Amino acid sequence: MRFTYNKKEKLKSKKLIEQLFAEGKSVSAYPLRLVFLPTTFEDAVPAKTGVSVSKRNFKKAVDRNRIKRLMRESYRLNKAIYFNNLTQQYAFMILYIGKDKPKFIEVVTRMKLLFDKFQSKISET
Repeated sequence: MRFTYNKKEKLKSKKLIEQLFAEGKSVSAYPLRLVFLPTTFEDAVPAKTGVSVSKRNFKKAVDRNRIKRLMRESYRLNKAIYFNNLTQQYAFMILYIGKDKPKFIEVVTRMKLLFDKFQSKISET
């Protein structure tokens, strides 16, 4: 897996997103929350991922977009480390549930912690 986040890896299916929130499991590392669901895709990607920031907590689109950019970049840098050895395909949604604007280093450290928790959760089931 390379350090890219291209169109094939983005979660765009409305039906799959609804199923993800209805049936998916989640792990949290405040201020991030990961909702995941084992599934299958036609594409040969191990995971499809989407990011989301609440409009309730961040009224300005500029703030929401910046946080989403930070989360996507953090995901892009860390996914190769954590998802190279996945045996099943997953759909992910990464939510920012904090109330204040984060720094990039905070997002990166929390993303790593989030992926560690995800790895331990799927290994116990």
